Amino acid sequence: MPLLRHYDGLGTSRFITFCCYHRFQLLRPEKIKSLFIECLKLVLDKYDIKIFGYVLMPEHVHLVLLPPDNIKLGRIIGQLKSKSALASIAYMKISSPESLRKITLKSEGILCRAFWQKRCYDHNCRTNDTTIEKINYCHKNPVIRGLVQSPGNWTWSSYNWYNGKRDVPIQMDDLQANLLQ
Repeated sequence: MPLLRHYDGLGTSRFITFCCYHRFQLLRPEKIKSLFIECLKLVLDKYDIKIFGYVLMPEHVHLVLLPPDNIKLGRIIGQLKSKSALASIAYMKISSPESLRKITLKSEGILCRAFWQKRCYDHNCRTNDTTIEKINYCHKNPVIRGLVQSPGNWTWSSYNWYNGKRDVPIQMDDLQANLLQ
């Protein structure tokens, strides 16, 4: 697999995508999506990262983030994936232990579990229009996939926040205050 380059410190928003192991639909249960959101909030707060958009799909995640310039976002995403995987696997052990079989693998003779694929896709949004385009992409994703008829029917995205609802899984940061000048 070629090494994907990450360009940190550009002062731009970042569109991040990462997938569940073998694109299994591990994010289908509501509880696992909630656990992911809780881990995301912890990471955003710890590193002072702004969030402008997101969507949780059954087998992947899209995030539109603005990290401080001194952050290597790839490492932070690695921490997010690690924390959320541990929480999700702990839940799966209780709720559906049989589902753990498909994510159990042997690595160097040791049994382990893989919740996420390695690495992530990272795109620097070099313009405000690109940032908005990526947020809209997040919102349209569940509709395009046929999961809902309207973006507002999908609880697990930032769409409802942008449409005035405040009882949402995670609050968005002020996009207008953080756009490029």
